[in-house]
Amino acid sequence: MKSVLITGCSGGIGLCLAEGLRREGYHIFATARKTADVAQLKQQGFDAFVLDLSSSESINTAITKIFEQTDDLYGLIHNGAYGQVGALEDISRQALKEQFETNVFGWHELTHLVLPKMKLKNKGRIIYLSSVLGFVAMPFRGSYNASKFAIEGLVNTLRLELSSTNIQLSLIQPGPIESNFRINAYKAFMKQVDMNNSDYQSNYEKMIKRLQSDELAAFTLPAAAVLKCAQHALSTKQAKIHYRVTFPAKLFAILIRLLPARLMDKILNKAGGGGER
Repeated sequence: MKSVLITGCSGGIGLCLAEGLRREGYHIFATARKTADVAQLKQQGFDAFVLDLSSSESINTAITKIFEQTDDLYGLIHNGAYGQVGALEDISRQALKEQFETNVFGWHELTHLVLPKMKLKNKGRIIYLSSVLGFVAMPFRGSYNASKFAIEGLVNTLRLELSSTNIQLSLIQPGPIESNFRINAYKAFMKQVDMNNSDYQSNYEKMIKRLQSDELAAFTLPAAAVLKCAQHALSTKQAKIHYRVTFPAKLFAILIRLLPARLMDKILNKAGGGGER
């Protein structure tokens, strides 16, 4: 059984990946930030560990425990992340730092820790759950945009540096997917943004309605669409570099290559809907 470590398995995409890949015969190491979620994962039969991506100590502790169980980790799936929403002028340095601690620095450190084992075996797959917002920007999502753009830069560089090995790296770039993203984004917004003293208060009121709504965005797909890509990236002889999931991700990947930047800005501003969409 090939072993795969997955972050952010408390629900949504991460849990779907853990359950789906286990059915395919992989030995899953499932991680989550909260002890209660880890306990739930253990009840479901997973080898589960606490792993808080914002904490170097937590990352190192989890990896030590996992390597006590296997010295042959085949796959790493970076999934754990959250979206800090809000206009960039309302985002403090601290808020941006916290976004990067979880979405970028934690991912990099985890990769840094597993690569020596993979290089020793000269095999492995590392999959990064990026986003359509990793290659196009939308208003009121700047912190999240920046974190995903950063991940894509790191992956593109690392892929070049590992080109002489059999370790393959893939970016999955979803558009709207059924998950807990809105719930977590709302919590982060309320923690970090003072909407009552912002020039964008009316935009935020619309945005909050969207984040609290159960209505799915257009073209939303279930998490199984991401699972399908992860299965391919882990099992095929030559994994794809990019897996674009949902119609918006595929469309914007084409438009950004064809259209002038100013026209793309107009399209993305409209798509963002002032935070309403």
